[in-house]
Amino acid sequence: MPQDAPEPVVIHTDGSCLSNPGPGGWAAILQWQGNERELTGSEPDTTNNRMELMAAIMGLNAVTRPMLVDLHTDSRYVMNGVQDWMPRWKANGWKTAAKKPVANQDLWQQLDEAVIRHQVRWHWVKGHAGNPLNERCDVLARSAAEAIALN
Repeated sequence: MPQDAPEPVVIHTDGSCLSNPGPGGWAAILQWQGNERELTGSEPDTTNNRMELMAAIMGLNAVTRPMLVDLHTDSRYVMNGVQDWMPRWKANGWKTAAKKPVANQDLWQQLDEAVIRHQVRWHWVKGHAGNPLNERCDVLARSAAEAIALN
């Protein structure tokens, strides 16, 4: 990396749902300049896709100024949505090619706003394949889902 290139914020995200739909949790681990921060949250009645989206949204929103971000996700839904589907949805007034409303539109719009503030490089990682930060995010997200399920 050139000396003048900014150090990226590295974010790992994951979402979990105990039953789909059902109690769900999300997690994001942020790393920058030797510092690390873990974020988690949960909802009592949600879906895995919504929790995957929330993890990315909350991770990006935790970065308070415009930055270069390397965001790692094991969700093809999130990556495909941002990179392939969202530009068409926006051009079509948040409708699919079949002219139906986009599922989880509220969260896709929040993610769109979060992404615009940063220069985001998306990285897909295989889930449950031994990537230490992805595995840690999975544990955090599942724990958040289990905690809300007990309430």
